[in-house]
Amino acid sequence: MQALKELLLKERLISEEEWEKVIKICEEKGAKVDEVLISEKLIDEYTLLKCISTLLNLPFLEKIEADQIAKDVVNFLPLEFLKKYSILFLKDQPTSYLLVTSSPFSLPPLEELEGLMGKEVKLALSLHEEIEKGWEELRHPQSGVGEILAPQEVMEEVEESSEDLLDLAHKPPIIKFVNLALYEALKMRATDVHIEPEESRVRVRYRIDGVLHEISSPPLHYLPAIISRIKVMANLNIAEHRLPQDGRFKIKYNGEEVDVRVSIIPTIWGERVVLRLLMRSRLLALEELGMDEETFCIMENLLKLPHGIILVTGPTGSGKTTTLYASLMRINTPERNIITIEDPVEYQIPGIAQIQVKPSIGLTFAEGLRSVLRHDPDIILVGEMRDRETAEIAIRASLTGHLVFSTLHTNDSASAITRLLDIGIEPYLVSSSVRAIIAQRLVRKICPECRREELVDKEEWKKLTNVAPPEKIWKGEGCEKCLGTGYFGRTGIYEVLVIDENIRKMINERVEAHLIKKEARKKGMKTLIDDGMIKVKKGITTVEEVLRVTQEI
Repeated sequence: MQALKELLLKERLISEEEWEKVIKICEEKGAKVDEVLISEKLIDEYTLLKCISTLLNLPFLEKIEADQIAKDVVNFLPLEFLKKYSILFLKDQPTSYLLVTSSPFSLPPLEELEGLMGKEVKLALSLHEEIEKGWEELRHPQSGVGEILAPQEVMEEVEESSEDLLDLAHKPPIIKFVNLALYEALKMRATDVHIEPEESRVRVRYRIDGVLHEISSPPLHYLPAIISRIKVMANLNIAEHRLPQDGRFKIKYNGEEVDVRVSIIPTIWGERVVLRLLMRSRLLALEELGMDEETFCIMENLLKLPHGIILVTGPTGSGKTTTLYASLMRINTPERNIITIEDPVEYQIPGIAQIQVKPSIGLTFAEGLRSVLRHDPDIILVGEMRDRETAEIAIRASLTGHLVFSTLHTNDSASAITRLLDIGIEPYLVSSSVRAIIAQRLVRKICPECRREELVDKEEWKKLTNVAPPEKIWKGEGCEKCLGTGYFGRTGIYEVLVIDENIRKMINERVEAHLIKKEARKKGMKTLIDDGMIKVKKGITTVEEVLRVTQEI
């Protein structure tokens, strides 16, 4: 900046006082020197860029012709990225691009761009007006180059962009790899894509029906370009490699919009990426969750309660959010005011006000919940009761006429009571506010294409459950449809603990969780294993699968 200052003073374009004013504004607003010089009308853009081109020995282009524009760059960088940095790429040599900018102090790292596009990047300057004309050429290509961004440009007014993967699968290497990875993941019903660097390779795995499957291993030297491409799509900092980053973007698959959540963490072998794929079609109704008739009737009755707390418990990935969303959608009517506070907001539900927790600015579950109570809600969803403060506010809300839904990470239903007591909630508050606790897991369903019968070991069966054993059960042998696993799709198994007078009394007396569970079983409560074994009898899943998800209980 000192060299620029000296040049401007030497040419008598600004005074010392004006330069000091510019620096002060830059410090206060976090703006760039060139932006402030122009916005304060101390110097016009043309003169300033000519000075910078002289100072940095860069070419200055008075005019940019349409045939100079490198339209293939849209295969690597979305138009939103070009606009963000005020840049345009022109044709140069077969092994290089000419990057033209009107904001030379705001450029992304050139080495990252070179790695992403596989060519050298040289710099030049031009007026912002000329660069904008170039963007118009990219938005409305004459030769069809850039059609890859057509779906994306439809949504250019929103922060997230959308791309149709079916149109993207035949493009250059890095773009093609990322798009095909997403396309294949959605085609195979995956919920997550893992891109994991190791010492000598990159491992790509898809989580299908809750289990990870290794799919491919691209060359290790592709990793930086793959990560950069994903960062560009999620509008993340492509120059940051030391800190975790989170973002999101949208794509389209078979005409349906898919929300892709991006999480990047640094590891000793490079940056590791997990992409979570959220499709609205995967948002199930209450009837589709796999509850038997008895459990479904209990749930319907619980949803009719005017106030109280309904807790859903289970480990990460057990379907708690799906159950809560299905419950809210069932009772979402114009007469009810429903507000949620979540981390993160996984699906957007029309008619429901949803708040995203942001601890970095002080918007925690507790703070958000306090504000929610001032908005006259009928029903509140608190993503998780993580601490005493949040739990106490939720309990107070339930005792003052609100129906509150929330989650806890516990192994079974009765353990949720112990957890609330452990974080400091008084027993009388728990017993008077909590109306039911639903523990759940997701089990894989037997593949219908390769299922076969097998005999039951009745002695082993009786050791596991009180459910009467069948004569025969089903098992999947493995076929092309189920990737050789014998399973296709998932369903839920449930344990619903309804808080009645006896259990309320036991809570007040701080009775241990296993005794509360024993009392509930006497009154007919099915445990997770019981519900799972009933589904085994019906040919829905297998004994091994039920034990896999309940073995810690």
